[in-house]
Amino acid sequence: MSLLPNLNTCKVAIIGLGYVGLPIAVEIDKTLICYKTGKKLSRKIIGFDINKERIDELNMGFDRTNEVSRDDLLKGNNISFSNIESQITTYDVYIITVPTPIDEFNNPNLKPIKIASKLIGKTLKIRKENSLIKNLPIVIFESTVYPGLTQEICIPIIESEMLGKVNKDFLCGYSPERINPGDKGKAIGDIVKITSGMDEKTSIWIDSFYASFIKAGTHQAKSIKIAETAKVIENTQRDLNIALINELAIICRKLNIDTLDVLEAANTKWNFLDFKPGLVGGHCIGVDPYYLTHRSTLAGYTPGVVLAGRRINNYMADWIIEELISVMTSDGFTLSESKFLILGLTFKENCPDMRNSGVLKLIKKIQSYGISIVVVDPLIKKTDKNLPKEIDFYDQIPDDQKFDAIIAAVAHDQFKILNLEFLKKLIVSKGKFVDIKGMLPRELNPIRL
Repeated sequence: MSLLPNLNTCKVAIIGLGYVGLPIAVEIDKTLICYKTGKKLSRKIIGFDINKERIDELNMGFDRTNEVSRDDLLKGNNISFSNIESQITTYDVYIITVPTPIDEFNNPNLKPIKIASKLIGKTLKIRKENSLIKNLPIVIFESTVYPGLTQEICIPIIESEMLGKVNKDFLCGYSPERINPGDKGKAIGDIVKITSGMDEKTSIWIDSFYASFIKAGTHQAKSIKIAETAKVIENTQRDLNIALINELAIICRKLNIDTLDVLEAANTKWNFLDFKPGLVGGHCIGVDPYYLTHRSTLAGYTPGVVLAGRRINNYMADWIIEELISVMTSDGFTLSESKFLILGLTFKENCPDMRNSGVLKLIKKIQSYGISIVVVDPLIKKTDKNLPKEIDFYDQIPDDQKFDAIIAAVAHDQFKILNLEFLKKLIVSKGKFVDIKGMLPRELNPIRL
């Protein structure tokens, strides 16, 4: 039987260079001494993506996600970027980090991961035909999936394209991503990595591989399905905790109690979990629960608690605007003549990612009332093709306009430092402030979650 790749000199290809793939590629390239053994590492890294524009940007030292520095891209040790399939056929390790979104009906959209699996199968077929390469290639999936998807969907696609068999012609494992976009305090190497493999031999190799460049260490799961399930439950748990606090915010609003003051008091207990109300979006928390419930439903059980949390969090954008509209109409505002300013468009603070942003739901709800909207987000370019239609967009707050309502939606650092007098100048007499993230001065008497 062919040998496993050399841990210290293996050639690594990362497939998909988004918020997950690019940081992994760079971290592997930057780590020259193994954290586990202290031995020297000399690995060749290639980052592959089908998006040529993305590859061109990376080769020029620009990362649109703001996760990786220019120096890391241009002054790496042995890293390159490409969209040409033929350039990845001689590699030893293939790490799949493509997105796993949901469709309009909240069902898993498996198209990207199926395409990636097919690409790997074709690549391994070519690699297999190269008799000079003796070691078995190892395929590692990092994309968030439902329990069983790696073995039930991805591996059969690879086998079919490759005309080979797992554990005979290639090895496979799963190590769920734990990237936290926009959080510079928790880089990829600072977060413990879950690892797994099809068998004990593969699992040990994959765990040692990640342990070599993940400073925080690894956790070797007992199976791929366990690692897959651990990933989806991490974000499902967070989704449910936020849903609980969002429901508390609705109750507190009815009782004329400030939710954040309640949470401040409750947080003095040692085992109270510190969650805040707000909009839930992005590529993980608002998506992963649907992957879990999809597979559970196929197995004959429709989850109740998980889907209830999703319903509450999906409702929050509508509830916030309905509360604001109720207050404004009571104060005599003509909605069709009103103009709202929204601070922030991305799904979370200090991150340029708009995917599944809850602010997009806010905008849709506001537009249903015929209200004009101005959106400001310093992390998004005006030329971004994903910007919502029929809004005025700025990367800085326009100080020559006045607004009937200002909604602080995303806690970017640039917004958290806005002072009281500046904000007062932006609002009309009796205008309303909505503070979704608890970042506006209390003197403005904002509507707070």
